[in-house]
Amino acid sequence: MCIIRNITKADLPALAGIIESNDLFPPELIEGMTADYLDNPSTTDMWLTAEWDGVPVAMAYYAPERMTEGTYNLYLIAVNPAQQGKGIGGSLMEYIEEELRSQGARILIVETSGLPEFERTRQFYDRCGYAREAVIREFYAEDDDKVVFWKKLA
Repeated sequence: MCIIRNITKADLPALAGIIESNDLFPPELIEGMTADYLDNPSTTDMWLTAEWDGVPVAMAYYAPERMTEGTYNLYLIAVNPAQQGKGIGGSLMEYIEEELRSQGARILIVETSGLPEFERTRQFYDRCGYAREAVIREFYAEDDDKVVFWKKLA
């Protein structure tokens, strides 16, 4: 069974493994990335994990977009490859959207790469009801576009 909850410091080794298995960024960065969330009770950033049988198998990170009213950005969502295809990513997205709606958020933005190896990721956001709002050419690197997805929450 999948349980979604806020991350804890004890989750960091498992979350680093999820990052590494998805080849997102160097896993040793996760501790620094989560430090403000774990140490600052007034942070507006949110880090979640999805547990399967008591083990973290997925994670998500989202935060308010600066200088906007009610707009949030999903900066990271990752599911352990061994657990993909079980609806965990979709459950995380639904959970995030409901949390944001309950707080009066209006919009959730998601950004990903335009490279061919990210096609499954883009299809995932399509299935979750996000509109492909923009493409910023060569944003990440030469020939690596940023694809921006948009969803109205309110």
